Amino acid sequence: MRKVLLVTSFAMLVTATPAAAVRGGVEAPAPYPFSGSLQRPDSPREDGHTCGVTLVAPTWAVTAGHCTKNNPSGAQVGRPKDWTVRLGTTDAGSGGEVIAVERFITYSPYPVHEGDIGLLKLKKPARTKPIALPAARPAEGTTTRILGWGMTCDRRAPECYPKKLREADTVVQPVQACDGIAADRELCIGALDGSVAATNMDSGGPGLVRVGDRWVIAGVVSGSGGDDRPVMYTDITHFKGWIDDVVTGKLNPPDTPVPNLEGAAVIAGVCSASVVRTDHSKPHDQALLLTNGHCVPERPAPGHTLSDVAMDLPVTIGDRQGYLQAKARTTRLVHATMTGTDTALFRLDQTYAQLQAKRVKIFKLSDRSAEPGQQVEIISAGNGKRFSCTIDAVVPHLREEGYTQDSAYRYSPECTPSHGGSGSPIVLKDGVTVVGVHSTGNDSGEQCTANNPCEVAADGTVTVRQGARYGQQVEQLVQGGGVA
Repeated sequence: MRKVLLVTSFAMLVTATPAAAVRGGVEAPAPYPFSGSLQRPDSPREDGHTCGVTLVAPTWAVTAGHCTKNNPSGAQVGRPKDWTVRLGTTDAGSGGEVIAVERFITYSPYPVHEGDIGLLKLKKPARTKPIALPAARPAEGTTTRILGWGMTCDRRAPECYPKKLREADTVVQPVQACDGIAADRELCIGALDGSVAATNMDSGGPGLVRVGDRWVIAGVVSGSGGDDRPVMYTDITHFKGWIDDVVTGKLNPPDTPVPNLEGAAVIAGVCSASVVRTDHSKPHDQALLLTNGHCVPERPAPGHTLSDVAMDLPVTIGDRQGYLQAKARTTRLVHATMTGTDTALFRLDQTYAQLQAKRVKIFKLSDRSAEPGQQVEIISAGNGKRFSCTIDAVVPHLREEGYTQDSAYRYSPECTPSHGGSGSPIVLKDGVTVVGVHSTGNDSGEQCTANNPCEVAADGTVTVRQGARYGQQVEQLVQGGGVA
C-alpha cells in the first residue's frame, strides 16, 4: 500500500516516510504567484496549512485528490466549511492573497488508486495569473522544480512545521524508480536515493517544468515512492481533459450526500467521542465527554479502573456535516476501565452552557440499556458515517486480549463501524439518547485476540463471529451515581 503524504484532519494520521520539508531544498527566495497553501481550521499547524495548491484558472486550483477527499464524511464532491487558499507568498501564515474555497471536486472516490487529483473552486477570482497546463508529459530526465511547506521532522509539533516555502530542483525519473506507481497517470520525481524529494504535508504541491520563459505544472504530489526513493506525482497531462471540463463547466457533478454527523467528536485525534449529560447536569457544570476506555493514552490494565486523573487531550466537535463546530480540551479523566465494560468519561475545559453557545450538540446518557431488536444509530466522526443498526443480541461476556466485558451489544450484520469508530455514541432513534458506545469488532476470525473479540456464554462456551461488531452499555455510568 502506498504511503500518502498528508496529515488528515479528523483522524490525524501521518503515514508518510519522515523527512525534511522538500528534502534537499532551500527556502524559496521569492513567491510563486500561482502557488499556495490549502488551509483548514482542523490543521494541526498554527498557520492552518494542510496541502499545496496551484492556480490553474482564475477561480480554480488543483491539488491532490486525497486532500479534497480528506473531509469529515469522505465526500467526493462538496462544499467545505472554512477552507481557504493562500496564494503568492513564501510564508504559509501571512502575506499573499487569501480566498475562501466554495467547493471541492475529487476525480475519483478512490483517489489514491484511480487518480489522485482534485480541484478547488474559489469564491472569487484570484488577482494573479494562473499557471499553464502542459501540452505533453515530461520526458525522463526533465529538470523539475518542486515546492512545499512539508514537515521538517516526523513529529506533530510546531518545530516540525516550516513557515517558509521551500524549493528544490530535481528531475523526472523512470517510473520503475517509484514503488507502486501507476505508470500511465503518475510521474516519479526526485533524487533516486530520496535525498531531494517532497515529504509529509507537501501533498498537492506542484512539480514545475520550464517551457520557454514560463513555468508549466507537470504534476502534483501524491504519495511516497518508497523509503529513500523519489515521490509519485499525479501527471497533469493525463487529467488535462478532466480539468478543462470542470473548469469550463462542461462537467459539474452533484454534491455527495452527507450524513448527519452533528455532535460527532474526536479525542486526541484517534478515537470518536460525544459530549454527554445526565438528568442532573447543570448548565454551569464542566461538560462530560464519552469514549472508550481503550482510547485513554495509557490503557487501564485488566481488572483496573482509572479515576480522577488530570489529563489534557485535544477534542474537536463537528457540525451537521462533520466540519469543526468547536474545539475543547479535557481537564480530568473521571473514569476509565476495560474490565466489565470499555468506557471512559472525561471532564472538558468548557461548561455545557459554553458549548451550547457554540451550538454544539449535547447528548443525554441513558440509565437504561437497549434491548435486542431495538433500532439504534452509531454516529462516528472517525468513520465519517452514521450507521443505522439493530441490536442483534446482548452477549453475556466479550473477551479480547485479556480483557472481558459483560452484557455487550452485538449489532446486526449490516452494521459495520470500523477502525476509527471506537468511542462513537450508540444513539436511540430520537437522535439524543445515548445507550452505549461502540468499542470493537472481529476482523479476521481469530479467537479472543486483539481486534478479534470472542463471545463467552454463561456456561463458558466460546463463539467466534468474524465480521461481528460490538458496543458497550452505559447505563451503569448513570446508575452508579458517579456522574453528575
